[in-house]
Amino acid sequence: MKITDIKTAQAGGFYIRVFTDEGLTGTGEAVHGGAGCANIIEGIKSMFIGEDPLNIDCLFEKARRARIFDGALAGNFVTALTGIEIALWDLAGKALNIPVYRLLGGKFRDKIRLYADCGRMTEEKAEKVLSMGFNAVKIDIDDASDPNKLDRWNWSITPGELQRMVDQVASARETIGPNIDLAVDMHGRYDTHSGVKVACALEPYNLMWLEEPVPPENVDAMFQVKQSTQTPICAGENLYLRYGFRDLLEKQAVDIIMPDLPKCGGLSEGRKIANIAEVYYIPLAPHNVSGPLGTIASCHVCASVPNFLVLEWHRLSDPNWDRIAITEKPLIQEGYIVLPDGPGLGIELNEDFLRQLTNRGKLFE
Repeated sequence: MKITDIKTAQAGGFYIRVFTDEGLTGTGEAVHGGAGCANIIEGIKSMFIGEDPLNIDCLFEKARRARIFDGALAGNFVTALTGIEIALWDLAGKALNIPVYRLLGGKFRDKIRLYADCGRMTEEKAEKVLSMGFNAVKIDIDDASDPNKLDRWNWSITPGELQRMVDQVASARETIGPNIDLAVDMHGRYDTHSGVKVACALEPYNLMWLEEPVPPENVDAMFQVKQSTQTPICAGENLYLRYGFRDLLEKQAVDIIMPDLPKCGGLSEGRKIANIAEVYYIPLAPHNVSGPLGTIASCHVCASVPNFLVLEWHRLSDPNWDRIAITEKPLIQEGYIVLPDGPGLGIELNEDFLRQLTNRGKLFE
């Protein structure tokens, strides 16, 4: 079996499809790339044409090393390769008639725990996620429009801003109760001292984690925040490949890591990152803003490693979530996704719906 073509589609998500001379195809999803990734894939797909699609790691590394001087260390280039990599795993599973998690070494769990990203928590959102059976949620507490801020560029925290954050978390905790895991996101916007202040002020609320209290570029600053508090610190959504996680893990600058698997390198790379983290007893809680296909791809990795904690679900307000993929029943059941046992990723895009969504006659062109 040989690869004959690679095509992309933008339709409620960014999808990549690998075609072969035996008629089998594999489909992947990548995030935070869009048209930029589509252009990159068009420029590198010739390196995949004629190759055996089962040599997944080799093909990934061949393309990455060939373009190392063009930025293949991070960013859109890695994300573009990630989309191809996920499609290759889907294709490999279909060719061998087994689910991807078996190709990754088997599963430690049958279902994958999710947390619902609620953004700004409201009573309506709280009622919805609790009625859906979620036992973990996340809220955002950074706010560029906060009148207590010094200005839109200076993210040093003021007393008024800190109090607003504490009140926000206290309200969320009271709304969801003491037995639901609560994570809080700061989106990497604050200076080190501000991160320390917030982390310490939130200790009474028993957080699952405080996410990216400082920007990701300075691991020592993240370590300083971690050392200052009993609040667990989580980071990693803006890092790429296992090399990008090395310092974070070696310095044990966080308590939890959150690679975005359909962005940072794919399923094989995600598993390698998780395996390194396991050496330091650091749990894996992947960041995830993907649709159903990318989410299920992440689920296969989450099932295949022992140190998985929870996977993000960022589509609480997406009315199309249950229509993007073809499934026998809704993917999310009582706050979990049951791992599909079908070949490859185990689900397929609902192309009829996506064509209607984009008003286009053909999806992959």
